[in-house]
Amino acid sequence: MQIIVTLALILGVAQGAWAQMQRVKIAVSSRGIAFIDLYIAEHRGFFREEGIEPELIQVAANVATAALTAGEVDALGAVGLAARASQSGLPIKVLAVTGHRALFWLVSKPEHKTIADLKGTSLGITSRNGSQHLVAIRLLATGGLDPAKDVATVVIGGAPALLQALVAGSIQVTALSPPTIIVARDKFKVNILAEPPRDFFSTQGGFAVTDRTLAEKRDLLRRMLRARTKAYRYFHENEKGTAETLAKYTRLDLATTTETYRMSKFGFTTNSVLADQEMAILLRDDAKTLGLAQPVAPAKVFDFNPQREVNKELGIK
Repeated sequence: MQIIVTLALILGVAQGAWAQMQRVKIAVSSRGIAFIDLYIAEHRGFFREEGIEPELIQVAANVATAALTAGEVDALGAVGLAARASQSGLPIKVLAVTGHRALFWLVSKPEHKTIADLKGTSLGITSRNGSQHLVAIRLLATGGLDPAKDVATVVIGGAPALLQALVAGSIQVTALSPPTIIVARDKFKVNILAEPPRDFFSTQGGFAVTDRTLAEKRDLLRRMLRARTKAYRYFHENEKGTAETLAKYTRLDLATTTETYRMSKFGFTTNSVLADQEMAILLRDDAKTLGLAQPVAPAKVFDFNPQREVNKELGIK
């Protein structure tokens, strides 16, 4: 009888804990390493530690931004486009930034050995004026081409579609990030013509919400930030575990995801917070892309105070 009562109590506690789990929808634009903090937080149980049951939804960044403002998702990871949308007037705040350097390598079909060989070819991009597009034209220009005149730009889509188009020959050059670039190099023997520009600031991933969520759902927001921050600390401290999580979500082998980790880590912030100079550069460049006379104030787009509070709670400097 005692065993039955004890078991009932245990089940009751478990059911109560389950009932308290809060479901949240978070939009990501790929299964790449840019959103590794969110994947680790789901895979390693950090969301559950904070009473959150996450649903990570993969959609294009522009669709994710629209879904966020419409209330169809609670947060998004593609903060580059979110920051640009905020500067355009949408009520969005970027609260955390993971990648702050461009993680795109310029690649071509095997017959094109140099950037100069690409004159008159087609450049495949994910979206116009997105980070991948801007890095690609920067690398082409550095190699001596005028991207506006010397290549035809074709919107293809995400990394798998870009690689497929490159292999099929519908484009001859594109910019790819790990792990796709590793697959392209090893399996399809593409040429790597240029590495990422180390001085190119580009927000590759992070955490953004609406102004309304920031004002009205502070407890939920704090728990979401705690979960992703624990995961981000895990990312910095655990190469093997991170590579295993990335392998799970990308369905690639561990050797490929381990190389992805090593190739990419230089591009990530240490504490999810941008320096003032980085914010100024990003806003200036986005304002130019948007055709604005001048950038908005950083406080219009970024609010790192909640992240700083969580960092302090978790002992992250």
